[in-house]
Amino acid sequence: MAANKNGLGAVFAKFAGATSKVAGKPYVFIGCVVIVLIWALAGPAAGFSDTWQLIINTSTTIITFLMVFLIQNTQNRDNAAIQAKLDELIRVGDSDNKFIGIEHLSDEELEGILKDVEQYAQNLHQELRQRGER
Repeated sequence: MAANKNGLGAVFAKFAGATSKVAGKPYVFIGCVVIVLIWALAGPAAGFSDTWQLIINTSTTIITFLMVFLIQNTQNRDNAAIQAKLDELIRVGDSDNKFIGIEHLSDEELEGILKDVEQYAQNLHQELRQRGER
């Protein structure tokens, strides 16, 4: 990862992060609503032509297509950071270290671990209920 610090990946990550932050602001949403309203109000003047429709269809398709990749990159980075933090909490805490890195297991292995954890939780709840009844 250090080798990619100054490469294309780093530039894209920086651009994706900045774009995601800006895209999530209320003024960007308001700006988009204003653009759509202007487009809609221009409909009668344009005779609701195919070109008028094509403008909004093409614009929204391109923007949506590009934003998917930018947002996915940002989510991947956020998830990786959260996972690293969780792994560190497991490592330093009094937890079972077998949970470190489980995001890399197969779906079947994850399901098995989830069943074990759910069974443990069920047993714990049952034990707590029994203690409360005494």
